[in-house]
Parts: sequence; structure tokens; C-alpha cells
Amino acid sequence: MAKLVFEEGDSVEIEDGAEIQEACEEAGVPFACTEGVCGTCVIEVEEGMENLTPFTEAEEDFLGEMDEERLACQCKIKGGCVKVKF
Repeated sequence: MAKLVFEEGDSVEIEDGAEIQEACEEAGVPFACTEGVCGTCVIEVEEGMENLTPFTEAEEDFLGEMDEERLACQCKIKGGCVKVKF
């Protein structure tokens, strides 16, 4: 099981390979389109970027800071621990 940790200290376990969208939404990350075009679900990855799937084409088209930011609607957690803030 992978672990997703939010800036305020809350965390949730997610199956390896699962989308992080639902867990982020429950933690308060806003979502609008869920297709990677609106950008409302931008999160900053503080630790564990290597534990997320590669950037999608939608993320590459939208994001400016590809070393820190992800769209929560587009990425999955491969395993390990990922710490995010929003």
C-alpha cells in the first residue's frame, strides 16, 4: 500500500497504482473538470515525486513547474510515500 500525506499531517493509504484524485478531493483539493484542462486541482509535491506516474500530456501542456507541481486528477501513486500540499 502506498501512502499519501497532506501538508496538515493527515494521511491516507492507497493501493499501489491507484489514482490519487479521490483521496485529494476528500482532503479538500478543489476539482472542476477532472480531465487535466482547468488546473483547479494543482498540487505541490513536497516529497516522493518519483513515486508518482510520469506526467501526462495534459500536465505537460498545462503545468509550468514540472519539477514540483502535478494535476491531482491526472496522476497515480506507484507506491511508497508522497507528501503534497495544495
